[in-house]
Amino acid sequence: MESVISYKPFENSEVEEAKLKGKVIGILGGMGPEATAELFFRIIKETPAESDQDHPRIIVDNNPKIPDRTAAILGEGENPLPEMVKTAKNLERAGADFIVMPCVTAHYYYNDLRKGVKIPVLNMIELTAQTIREGFPNVKKVGFLGTTGTVKTKIFDNPLNRVGVKAVYPSDENQKRVMEAIYTYIKAGKILEGRKIVIEEANHLIDLGADAIICGCTEISLVLKDGDIAKPVIDPLQILARNAVMIALGRVPIPKV
Repeated sequence: MESVISYKPFENSEVEEAKLKGKVIGILGGMGPEATAELFFRIIKETPAESDQDHPRIIVDNNPKIPDRTAAILGEGENPLPEMVKTAKNLERAGADFIVMPCVTAHYYYNDLRKGVKIPVLNMIELTAQTIREGFPNVKKVGFLGTTGTVKTKIFDNPLNRVGVKAVYPSDENQKRVMEAIYTYIKAGKILEGRKIVIEEANHLIDLGADAIICGCTEISLVLKDGDIAKPVIDPLQILARNAVMIALGRVPIPKV
């Protein structure tokens, strides 16, 4: 199956332009560490480079000490925002021109995080909704696989509704299995076990009428790929990587805070 993320290839001249207009990417990482490494790798793979010097500069603060976002949202854990802001400020001081955050659930704190720094923070959720509008005009329902924190807050609902798309969520019982896949298996490095559950739950959402599946957690992005199921897989982590590269290379303007 063709990749769900389809963009016009970069021209060679744009690589030269990047050397003149390049922006520094800051990755607010550690939520979790493997998703952070995956975003770094995808940014590298998305860059049309012919030498080391053609790549954008990337500053990573991998801070796994940021408290768990789902636990905080559910009232069962420490507020992660202060540590998130502290990490973002580290990136700002280090010279990042903008920040990307490879954690969907953490976007619950997006507005407050953005106020804590003077540089832009890309919004992975808004970028995903924009991608669906532009690249998937026939998608009217998307199945959502993510943490219970993201499901409970429904932070995808408004952006999706604005582009005429409705989110379909797992039942409470099925959501427990999604959380098991994320926390018990994928975050613990047991990828095959987690992948099996994720594919089963994706197929349940397709049975409920989903036209596509969103990887609503960056751990889901690690195990669910286009071609694994009968419907398209929309991957916010890949969308974030691609947009970071386009901004870093000067192909699109950096968003204003």
